[in-house]
Amino acid sequence: MTTSARTSRRRFSTVGSWLLAAGLLFGAQHADAARVKDITSIRGVETTQLVGYGLVIGLGGTGDQTTNVPFTRQAIENYLRNMGMTVDDSRGSLRTNNVASVTVTAEIPTYLPLNSSFDVVVSSFGDARSLHGGQLLQTELQTPDGSVVAIAGGALATGGFLAESGGNRVQRNHVAAASIPEGATLKVGLGPASITTADPNAADPATAAQLLTYGLLNPDFTTAARVSDAINTAIGAGTAVATSPGTVQVTVPAGQALIPLIAQIEALDVAPDQRARVIVDERTGTVVMGSNIQVSEVGISYGSISVNVSSQPMISQPGPFSQGETVVVPDTEIVVTEEGPTLTEGGSVHLLQAPTLNELVQALNAIGIAPRDLVGVLKNLKQAGALQADLEVR
Repeated sequence: MTTSARTSRRRFSTVGSWLLAAGLLFGAQHADAARVKDITSIRGVETTQLVGYGLVIGLGGTGDQTTNVPFTRQAIENYLRNMGMTVDDSRGSLRTNNVASVTVTAEIPTYLPLNSSFDVVVSSFGDARSLHGGQLLQTELQTPDGSVVAIAGGALATGGFLAESGGNRVQRNHVAAASIPEGATLKVGLGPASITTADPNAADPATAAQLLTYGLLNPDFTTAARVSDAINTAIGAGTAVATSPGTVQVTVPAGQALIPLIAQIEALDVAPDQRARVIVDERTGTVVMGSNIQVSEVGISYGSISVNVSSQPMISQPGPFSQGETVVVPDTEIVVTEEGPTLTEGGSVHLLQAPTLNELVQALNAIGIAPRDLVGVLKNLKQAGALQADLEVR
């Protein structure tokens, strides 16, 4: 039987329709302008990861089994000695399951002011069953180079619970990790002396112009050129130059205050561009794509299903004495056909005049193709050289 796609729309699966809508949204995002602030970052204004090892107390029997986790017992001994107590556990008789070894992590901006508070994540390091209700003892946080820059501590928030009684166990959410909102304080500054650098090509380093370096979050030649053009239009010709697909250098005008200049640049609108891309998640069957990705003429076999996608030019003529103009628009027709009584006889999808990938997805959705099958179709399209886009499989 043969059915027009218009009459088959009621058969679209919810997942398939969502995939198509996600693709249209993905494509529309790249057509709209974005602020420079949202697509770049200033070199020097970055984030730093901090990490530390600590002890959580007050766990009510859900902490580490010290016989199984010897480093927790050792950490308890060291803590008590530092508090001035004499501890002799040469026989390993120290037993406490109210304590757990944990790692404490955080990510903070390099320009965070001294004595600022920030959130930390606390994760069990041993075999503790739950950190619910625990208290983190004072813990030093250090940078990747080993420098101690912050102190963390306080009551944990797990967002869940664990209850055990008589062999029964009830758990909600993940209780082996927790957070402490504003649980750490920065004690040593991280930022460099300045986010600008002197122009290396200057004849006199003492009078060299200062440079700001912007890094594109998604490097692209076209986007870098557009960012440079937008800055030159707003600040002055020659102010910015794109030195690579991912870098734009800005010369700070003499006498210009740095912070207002950065604020002005961040507010500029730029239309970002990038290569056509299709992202496929095989585990969930999710497909995200642009709206105008082209598909070359190709034949696809999917069981006994035949899909014909054709795109023909159509002339739109304005009415007499109107202000309209004659334009050529594509007229796409999608026909879904089921041929043969069995899947082994095979069907085909025939594409004419390079329709878009969205048109292909629409045709496949019309016959109720599963998202995971759609993933296989896209992978084979790419291998056949018919998909004019980068295919990223996760």
